[in-house]
Amino acid sequence: MLDANKVLIADKKGIIQNIIDKKDAGEDIQKFSGIISPGFINCHCHLELSHLKGMIPEHTGMVDFILAIMQKRASSEELIQDAIEKAEEEMIANGIVAVGDICNTTNTINQKKKGKLYYHNFIEISGFVPESAQQRFDAGQEIYNEFVNYFPKNSTIVPHSPYSVSSNLFELISDISKEKILTIHNQESKEENEFFEKGKGDFERLYKKLGIDISFFNPQQKSSLASTLNHLTKASKSILVHNTFTSKKDIEILNFISENNKTQFYFCLCVLANTYITNSFPEEVLFEKNLVNIVLGTDSLASNHTLNLLTEIEFIKSKFSNLSELDLLRFATSNGAAALGIENKYGSLKQGNQPGIILIDKYLKSSKSLILN
Repeated sequence: MLDANKVLIADKKGIIQNIIDKKDAGEDIQKFSGIISPGFINCHCHLELSHLKGMIPEHTGMVDFILAIMQKRASSEELIQDAIEKAEEEMIANGIVAVGDICNTTNTINQKKKGKLYYHNFIEISGFVPESAQQRFDAGQEIYNEFVNYFPKNSTIVPHSPYSVSSNLFELISDISKEKILTIHNQESKEENEFFEKGKGDFERLYKKLGIDISFFNPQQKSSLASTLNHLTKASKSILVHNTFTSKKDIEILNFISENNKTQFYFCLCVLANTYITNSFPEEVLFEKNLVNIVLGTDSLASNHTLNLLTEIEFIKSKFSNLSELDLLRFATSNGAAALGIENKYGSLKQGNQPGIILIDKYLKSSKSLILN
């Protein structure tokens, strides 16, 4: 954090020219009250679910939330597109400049083509029955090809979660993930770990409701993360999302695998979505020696009241008072840019970057754009 004796110089496009002492900056200086920051990086969003805002009750638990998404996501094209546009406008108004967006459909392409925000498109595939792996992969590949037509450098095929992707499907995704950025929903509920450790719990009800025979599944007697980490090691970076029930032992295993496979792992926190769905939030162990690996996301408007990283920061600050304002802002800026591989433009006020420039209230409660791009 620099003091008021430093002056940020940018051109009209928002490209950072320099940071110099106030005494050398001349007289044409604009002064603001608050914190001047790079724009925010939202590392996990489901823009295509924006039309579900307010449609799913809070605190239903993970299984009922998943079932509700599947039952309610179908809607008219007009309503879906209108909600997508409004959700993007909300992110822009809240100082977000780049997004890691989960895509199960092509519904967001038209809005993204307008170029108002940077998106890394994570084309998400799921399928827990081993025999359907190739069919599921091929369907995801078709969606991926549509995105690549417009966004060839920032689209990736990724797995949904440990409990929704078979080993066969994981292998197909892993084979094409070399040097790519992956993301995966991780340990969002205690029931997820329970299923992998014991083969029991509420996820049995999920598969039964979906008509999926899971007699083939053998519980690993270890957490969902430990059971599936080996499928994520070919990627250059893997963003683990939620991590609400990630333990110290999980982190130790992850660090060991990272050191031996040169895969950089990031923990993406979506704390308000965790509260919305399961009324829980990550343990403090995530913040021990992992501060450079933590990034933030909003999740979707199906599981959150707003797409605003400052509200995520404020909630984390209320639960973990030992974290500094600088740590919290790094989660939403430079760490996020590194996770999405866009640190050469976004995330910091480095000379030559065009990160978007925002003004944040000194109490981290509100923000506005000075220059977004």
